[in-house]
Amino acid sequence: MSDRSATPVLEELDTEECLRLISPGGIGRVGFNTAAGPTVLPVNYTMDGRAVLFRTAFGGPMDEDLSTGVRGVELKIAFEVDQIDTAVREGWSVLIQGAAHRVSEEELATLSSSAAEPWAGGERRLYIRVHPVQLTGRRIRHDQTAAR
Repeated sequence: MSDRSATPVLEELDTEECLRLISPGGIGRVGFNTAAGPTVLPVNYTMDGRAVLFRTAFGGPMDEDLSTGVRGVELKIAFEVDQIDTAVREGWSVLIQGAAHRVSEEELATLSSSAAEPWAGGERRLYIRVHPVQLTGRRIRHDQTAAR
């Protein structure tokens, strides 16, 4: 357990550490602009190589607001994953910025069966892949040696 009297240290994470932290998949938050303003929604995700893959519903907010209507033009979104331990005041966060690519039926055939299963009920047949254009991460921890 961390000693709260220890000095907090904020460290920048390199790309490989960011990928290692998010590689198990789980819950992330997708941030994007809508007609009503910025929106952030939680989603179940998995990794497809270095890309994030998640599922959503056709006709939902992401289906409508992530569609440009122009073939090959994709909107840039933010995708964030974190793990926070409030008891010891430590944790990490990873931010991915990239284009939201709708996975085609042809591409679906090549995906592994490990595609994220959404927790929410209902049809979630729209797959979105985010290839990182920018990948950043930070970790806050407590340095025990600096407190002495």
